[in-house]
Amino acid sequence: MQSTATTTRMVTLAARPTKDPGPEHFDIVTTDLPALEDGQLLVRNIYMSVDPAMRGRMDTSEKHYTTNFRVGGPLDGSAIGEVVASRAAGVEAGTHVRHRLGWREYAVVDAAAATTIDPTIAPMRDWLGILGQTGFTAYVGLTRAGELASGDTVFVSAAAGAVGSAAGQFAPLLGAGRVIGSAGGPEKARLLVEELGLDAGIDYRDDLPAGLASAAPDGIDLYFDNVGGDHLVAALYALRERGRIALCGMISDLRNRDTSPPISHLIQATLKRLTIRGFIVRDHEDLRPEFEHRVAGWLRAGDLTSRTTVTPGLENAPQAFVSMLAGGNVGKALVQIGDEA
Repeated sequence: MQSTATTTRMVTLAARPTKDPGPEHFDIVTTDLPALEDGQLLVRNIYMSVDPAMRGRMDTSEKHYTTNFRVGGPLDGSAIGEVVASRAAGVEAGTHVRHRLGWREYAVVDAAAATTIDPTIAPMRDWLGILGQTGFTAYVGLTRAGELASGDTVFVSAAAGAVGSAAGQFAPLLGAGRVIGSAGGPEKARLLVEELGLDAGIDYRDDLPAGLASAAPDGIDLYFDNVGGDHLVAALYALRERGRIALCGMISDLRNRDTSPPISHLIQATLKRLTIRGFIVRDHEDLRPEFEHRVAGWLRAGDLTSRTTVTPGLENAPQAFVSMLAGGNVGKALVQIGDEA
């Protein structure tokens, strides 16, 4: 199979947002595809991921683990696609791969930067979600950063989101005794219990500290932080002595730093001898084979619910991203760019 595609549509950064991004910060352009060189693949993208971490890459502040987007340049992120032309040994046309050049219909990808995936083991959507980088982030945060122990009471913020919904479901399978999640609105809070199987769901728009105290009257042992801000403060006061915090993300502070709580709340970490550990998932690739083996087994056994919110069309990718930042998704937020067949 050889592709006749010579151009691709892609999403670029039109301007840097100062607060919440909107449609005016994105452009969709058509550009020529470069000729394939040795060791490269031409991939027809099928699904792409929209992730909270991308918001920080729209700023100008220095990043120690990734790069900023350039105004006028293309966005990028995780994607799944079909190889339609190959100049790489061992990768044939028709193979499905996961790579980092999403936000475009076609991508010229170095084969060394692509991972072959098997859509017969799990649906393609899951390879970007619960069995992809999203699920891997949850797994690393619980097992390595959070050092989850048998019987722990675990609190997960943004538990209806992509990483949060995976962490909330992984925790009991890894030995947690009780798992509590927060989400925005009573409907999402109910979903955490009724569909994802958590022990309690808190509507953070109501009274977060009171909800956490009611759900965990004896305190919590581990907090998986996707949000920062008021969630982190509530967890600091709810944690028992020698509790642990796995810092995955702080989307509330990325959206509006002006309302961030004062740093003085961190005295709780001293008083309670807490361990606070930030992590970047790419530093823990040694855990990926273990993660994929365990999670694929849990999926086959029916122990996990994989939720995705899929927006059709590359032209709708900016709105999907904006909606995800505002909590408009349940589970992994994806954009479908092309047909699976």
